[in-house]
Amino acid sequence: MFTLQKVGKSYAGRRGVVHALRDVSLTIEPGNFVTVAGPSGSGKTTLLLTLGGLIRPTSGQVEFLGTDLGSLDERRLAAYRNQSVGFVLQSFNLIPYLSAHENVMVPMSLRANGDANHGRRATELLERLGLADRMDHLPRELSVGQQQRVAMARALGNNPEVILADEPTGNLDPALAAEILRILQDLNVQDGRTVIMVTHSPEAACIGTHRVHLDEGRCSAIEGLGVGG
Repeated sequence: MFTLQKVGKSYAGRRGVVHALRDVSLTIEPGNFVTVAGPSGSGKTTLLLTLGGLIRPTSGQVEFLGTDLGSLDERRLAAYRNQSVGFVLQSFNLIPYLSAHENVMVPMSLRANGDANHGRRATELLERLGLADRMDHLPRELSVGQQQRVAMARALGNNPEVILADEPTGNLDPALAAEILRILQDLNVQDGRTVIMVTHSPEAACIGTHRVHLDEGRCSAIEGLGVGG
């Protein structure tokens, strides 16, 4: 699904150049559940945002299903983000004045050839994630765990091939974190979706099929865990 060849990402910092990624090369196959672990500042989120087309690498090449993301103009890159990738972030990023149901419909409404049944799909996703009785609630009326499930439903709205999750359990207590990880595993095992998850948690880093470790922007070889999908 993803092929990275010597990918680097550098930023100009106050104390000089910061190398967030250094010559990262790896392949992620369809249907894998890949956890990305490593200490703070190791480049985990930078790698995830690069895979999601939110930032462009300074060097190297990122391919998605054979397409070089670096060759896409901004319009086609936006279409890739909207149609092929679902983002689940630690901060949720729900629109505060929209209901749970309306938040889930936002990415679907951005498609050029949108489906007239956006509302029905949003309802189905929220029901699947146990939020049938919270659809009309605003984010401030939801618990932290419920907000994360709304964010996950939103990520699934356009039926993406891959879910990119950045510390999805970072704001949750252990019980809620376990629930979110179970949902991600179900999406991988039952739906066959590729999941790539950044995590600081040693426990969460072991739940997928493969694990990647980053340290100072350098990536170890992808490691099969023999669990998950």
